[in-house]
Amino acid sequence: MNDLVFVGVISTTHGIKGELRITSDFEYPEKAFRVGSFLIIDNKSYEIKSYRMHKNYHMVTLGEFSNINQVLFLKGKKVYKEREELSLYNNELLDQDLLEYDVITNTHEKGKVLEIFDSGNGNKLFRIELDQKEYLIPKESPMILDIDSTNKTITIELLEGMDKI
Repeated sequence: MNDLVFVGVISTTHGIKGELRITSDFEYPEKAFRVGSFLIIDNKSYEIKSYRMHKNYHMVTLGEFSNINQVLFLKGKKVYKEREELSLYNNELLDQDLLEYDVITNTHEKGKVLEIFDSGNGNKLFRIELDQKEYLIPKESPMILDIDSTNKTITIELLEGMDKI
């Protein structure tokens, strides 16, 4: 199968017409949940027939499903997208790809991105390991000096007095 990208989890159904509630903090929801495109669940492809936002959830109907009883088996399942179908531009990077990048500091220390997670309200944090110490750095921060997709590096500036976690 092609390169799959994790986009969320089906948390539950919604209503009686087969609509699914997907919990997702995927960075490009407008590309992931486009009507007419496909989601991969348990290695099976399902066409998105409808999409809307409801509160903080992505609501979709899939394929020919039109009844809650037809979609109950999907509850709790992980949802993926084929990378190629996302049609990402060169400057659009996925969090899962950044996990493979090396971290370099302004003081020439080297490290790794261990995790990227949502800290609430769409604010994402990098959990970075440098010299056996861990740091939390906001993804949208002036401390991130450069993200170089060619060399797969993230250059950060450690501020004086920053403590490890």
